[in-house]
Amino acid sequence: MNKRAINELLSTSALTALATTVGTAALVGLHHYYRKQRQPDARLQDYLMGINIQLTSLASAPFISHQSISATQFERLQYAYQQATSAWQQAYHDGARNAEYNEGHIADFSALHTTTMLARPVCWVSGVASMPHVASLINGEESANGFGVVGIDADRQIVWQTTMPERVHDIVVQPLNNGLNSSQSGEVNKANKHSRRDVVVMGRRPSADFWVLDTATGQVQFAIKAATDRHFYGHACYSLDGKRLYVTENDTVSLAGKIGIYEVNNRYQKVAEFDSQGIGPHELIMHPDGETLIIANGGIKTEQASREELNLDSMRPSLAYLNRHDGTLLEQVTPEHNQMSIRHLAMHDDGTVMIGIQFQGEKHINVPLVLTHQRGDNEFKPLIMPNNQWQRFHQYIASVAVDSQHNLLCVTTPIGGCAALYDLNTRELIGQVQLPDCAGASVLASNSSSIAHAGFIVSDGQGQLTTLWPGLLETGLLALDNDKQAEPIVKNSYLHSLSFDNHLQAL
Repeated sequence: MNKRAINELLSTSALTALATTVGTAALVGLHHYYRKQRQPDARLQDYLMGINIQLTSLASAPFISHQSISATQFERLQYAYQQATSAWQQAYHDGARNAEYNEGHIADFSALHTTTMLARPVCWVSGVASMPHVASLINGEESANGFGVVGIDADRQIVWQTTMPERVHDIVVQPLNNGLNSSQSGEVNKANKHSRRDVVVMGRRPSADFWVLDTATGQVQFAIKAATDRHFYGHACYSLDGKRLYVTENDTVSLAGKIGIYEVNNRYQKVAEFDSQGIGPHELIMHPDGETLIIANGGIKTEQASREELNLDSMRPSLAYLNRHDGTLLEQVTPEHNQMSIRHLAMHDDGTVMIGIQFQGEKHINVPLVLTHQRGDNEFKPLIMPNNQWQRFHQYIASVAVDSQHNLLCVTTPIGGCAALYDLNTRELIGQVQLPDCAGASVLASNSSSIAHAGFIVSDGQGQLTTLWPGLLETGLLALDNDKQAEPIVKNSYLHSLSFDNHLQAL
């Protein structure tokens, strides 16, 4: 190519770049002008924040090999373009709805909760403690607390986000099997895994509210208030047929634990309640038999609208098995130390309950923090910790997630800043990884029975969604990479510009 041709090419490229820049600036200016008419608090910085968020996402995207870099970059860029386009359109849509609401043309504010980003299948749902510059109307007043809920796809991208008026805790997904037996329900789940169903979002203890959202869009369907002299303890579970919701509650007069029963097909109206057979019930789960509720009675008394513990010296935690229909106590077990508050649970398909403890005693006391129990056992069985050094978890287990298919358990501790994996065949610790402020944990979706596909996803307050899998299973693959010795746990993190909250739930 001669010098003249090169000069012409450079000139053309410069003019094209200049025209693109001027055109983009004009479009942004025009868009911002109309946006300001409907959203007075709109800022030009919002565009820069959006670009920065996408560049951060692109920079943090994991690349597996040089051969896959270009394809991966293209996919990320395509995703960023889709997200930006959707957000651009949403700015007009939300602005119009906000204006209609302010003028009294919309009576139901629930429609203003949600910003739907992309029409992609959701794999996980998580609470969010802070989102970047979230401003919305709550009860007619502007709120920018950043609390919300997000739907996450298989690529760990945010599909939708819904603002919430307060911080949330548990996320509960409605089952799909509708009372069928296990073989029938498996076929139904495969056929309908992306069908519309509900996800219940519980307010953080103590809260007087929970919300029912559509899992596909994040749209708020119902907002439920606690009954008089009741507040919620942050957790709930569905019956296996998805027709009833069971919620842990506090009687604010007697301070006795209660289980509220809500009818799903009747707009989640409360139809009954019974005793939790303890104080301070936190998480509850359904036994695989479909007839038995399992309650983690934390044993701690709290008054209405307060998180202050009133009875740490005399607390009485327990694990209670109740008939889900009438609340009859079937079985109850207490831990070895009365300050071992039973908080979080997970259910293995074989009926074994996985238990996470939050110890309320002196920091120097060493007690087991991860236990198991099966009906008929007189006591809990702790998992094995090397040298019995449970203090590495700083007396606090935030979430427990069990992979029944591969017999693995994941536990998290935000105070200890780590996530750990256990092999339930040997009950021994596989290993742990440092993840500051991690709390949410859920099983990775996999249709394979091969243990090579086993793993978990863990969320944290730093904005990371981290996949974990036992590295010892990957020895053959890792040996090909510079003959490195396999790590006990392999991790892969993806960063978002928000802060994930306590729990992460798989669909």
